[in-house]
Amino acid sequence: MEYVKLGSTGLDVSRLCLGCMTYGVPSRGTHPWTLDEDQSRPLVRQALEAGINFFDTANTYSDGTSEEIVGRALRDFAKRDDLVIATKVFNRMRPGPNGAGLSRKAIFSEIDNSLRRLGTDYVDLYQIHRWDYHTPIEETLEALHDVVKAGKARYIGASSMYAWQFSKALYTARERGFTPFVTMQNHLNLLYREEEREMLPLCEDMGIGVMPWSPLARGRLTRDWNESSERQRTDNFGSGLYERSLEADRAVIEAVAAIAAERGVPRAQVALAWVAQKAAVTTPIVGASKPAHLTDAVAALSLDLSADEIARLEAPYEPHAIAGFV
Repeated sequence: MEYVKLGSTGLDVSRLCLGCMTYGVPSRGTHPWTLDEDQSRPLVRQALEAGINFFDTANTYSDGTSEEIVGRALRDFAKRDDLVIATKVFNRMRPGPNGAGLSRKAIFSEIDNSLRRLGTDYVDLYQIHRWDYHTPIEETLEALHDVVKAGKARYIGASSMYAWQFSKALYTARERGFTPFVTMQNHLNLLYREEEREMLPLCEDMGIGVMPWSPLARGRLTRDWNESSERQRTDNFGSGLYERSLEADRAVIEAVAAIAAERGVPRAQVALAWVAQKAAVTTPIVGASKPAHLTDAVAALSLDLSADEIARLEAPYEPHAIAGFV
């Protein structure tokens, strides 16, 4: 496993981050396709054995049970100082006022809840899951700054939003002397490349670590056009990401299949290699519900796509409507 600095920080992270939305109690939250604890633990162990030291979850995944399951597995299988643990805050965790969002009250409450579920004194990266249109960014930034100063998080990051919003947050943190965001976790894959227009250039310019989510487009890039999966059939959020551009995406999926056949490798390796080779990308976030998913992800880091292959993969793409945070 190769390790790189996370953006302009001194933190070393593996070139793959294990996304832990896959792990959680299926009956909790909105992800009925998740793996329970007994099914999840071998995959967490496999990731560690492959050299992955970076694990990303969120308070909202499976109503907090993802943090619990992943936290127990990491405590059992690894030393805390060897790990980089990331989680997120924003989505609703309880009914009523102040049960969601990025107010000072919500952030202070949710960081303690996440630490309790994860079974750790601190997280390495604490991320805002989305932009909060109802809380001033100054309030959010000051609260996150205080979380860092209290030793409950080492760094802070952000997830999908408009580039102007992220730029405003970066500028405001610098102006006020608050802890700055060091990462952007955004939506990027061969079926959705709108982040190439503004967000990726902004991150490159500002030295921000980029951690793309859904690099395989919820598995759509790994199988034939007419094939599906249990997750695809029950993933309402994923359907909203891709169902509006079906015909435009077919040619992209076919290009992935053709190059994978020529190389004699699974399609997942080709699709992930494209993301990993982008200059702005630090570490793609990969989900794994089967051992082969991790095996393919690690192998993708060694798959060097040629300029001609990249051009063939990118040629069929058509502009898409913004998806993932609006």
